[in-house]
Amino acid sequence: MSLRQLPETDRRPGIPPPHAGHRTRVVLLSVVAGVLLAVLWSFELVDKVIGDNVANTVLGHDAKETAITGTAAGLLFAFVSGFAGTFTACNIAMAASVGPLSQASGTHATAAPLRALLRPVGWLALGMITVSAGYGAIGVLLGDRLPQLSTDVVDGMPVRLIQSSVVFGVIGLALIYLGLATIGLLPDIFAHRPFARVVTMGALVGGFLIGRPYPLFNKLFHWAADTGNPLYGALAFALQSLGNILLVMLIFTAVVIISRGRFLNWMADPRRAAVVTGALLIALGVFTVVYWDVRLPARFGFGWFPTMPYN
Repeated sequence: MSLRQLPETDRRPGIPPPHAGHRTRVVLLSVVAGVLLAVLWSFELVDKVIGDNVANTVLGHDAKETAITGTAAGLLFAFVSGFAGTFTACNIAMAASVGPLSQASGTHATAAPLRALLRPVGWLALGMITVSAGYGAIGVLLGDRLPQLSTDVVDGMPVRLIQSSVVFGVIGLALIYLGLATIGLLPDIFAHRPFARVVTMGALVGGFLIGRPYPLFNKLFHWAADTGNPLYGALAFALQSLGNILLVMLIFTAVVIISRGRFLNWMADPRRAAVVTGALLIALGVFTVVYWDVRLPARFGFGWFPTMPYN
């Protein structure tokens, strides 16, 4: 019996495309896309032109230069700076969660598309907040003992960026593994468990904060550490993560609602879902590894990486 003849209940997310050659093309194109993105990426554009201007506009003052005064101001800054950092290199890989979210939403979402979407989004948020809030509390307790808050330099490279390189390298490899597993080239530990895949994606997105060098986040981290209150750290980091995913989730939700669930039903086809999800995970995983473990060290004289004129 062919896959198209199987009853709907027997169709499982993660079933790979039928031809090995097709899977190979998906991987190669995804790798090329990830490397090109790392080469073309302009941190000046996303960090300063977009990020700083968004934060300044929403807060109504210079986000970098104005001191955080009080708990309410700190928590507002956490959410707004997270939103402003949506498209930074330390957060853009969260777009890979769109594929697992679509798979976990299930079939027949046309009747109630929003309800079909809420559950997987909730699981994504659970995985994300568990990691980000936990790190916020630990970060406050450890304070300056964390490399992320250090001003030390090793062989010309700030130790906080060394932490970024290690953390994002691990996260990038995890994304690549999930992508290769999704299209059937590696064992898929989440086969038939789409919600576990979504929770794991959420945990990886929450883990972005462990390596994030984004200046506005660095300012938030120092404020949280100065309060000495782990609860503030947990809440601030949770809000930072929620701000990070807000725009992408709103766009994704709008697409689902406007299409009246047809997008989710389109993604319910296991072969199509495997290609889309696998390609996103591999491309953004490759970007994360190349950007943080090849391009970043090259800026400090460790290896070589092509530099665009605008960088």
